[in-house]
Amino acid sequence: MAVERINPDQLEHSPYYSQAAVVPAGASLVFVGGQNAVDASGALIGQDDIEAQVKQVMVNVMACLAAAGTPATDLVSLEIKVIAGVDLQAAVQAAGDYLDPNALPLVSVSIVTQLARPGALVEVSAVAARLDAGDAVWLGRGEVDDPAWF
Repeated sequence: MAVERINPDQLEHSPYYSQAAVVPAGASLVFVGGQNAVDASGALIGQDDIEAQVKQVMVNVMACLAAAGTPATDLVSLEIKVIAGVDLQAAVQAAGDYLDPNALPLVSVSIVTQLARPGALVEVSAVAARLDAGDAVWLGRGEVDDPAWF
């Protein structure tokens, strides 16, 4: 399954995000709630270090996608909230390390004064699109055992 990314010529072409996306019919949407830079025990990773926090946040987002059976290439959008005053360029570059440059999601960034978790500098929510095996057959895209439709 491929999410169609759209980058019209009259808009800026960014190495970090796409301008629009079309999710194919029959896809299941996967919603990832706001992830902070915490490990499995709930401990904050990267106190006062935006790059370390973004890396942990993206690890958490990727873990959620993997648990839902969805690769990072099926990301449709990311909503990123960062605390005012952090190095936004460093944050964006750290997040970019986890994205496929040929399948960039839509990205929305908000600068806020505070996040709910004390010490958190960044929070990321995500939406991805997953095509289920049963949906592929129903859509006439091949048999379940046919690897050609993956």
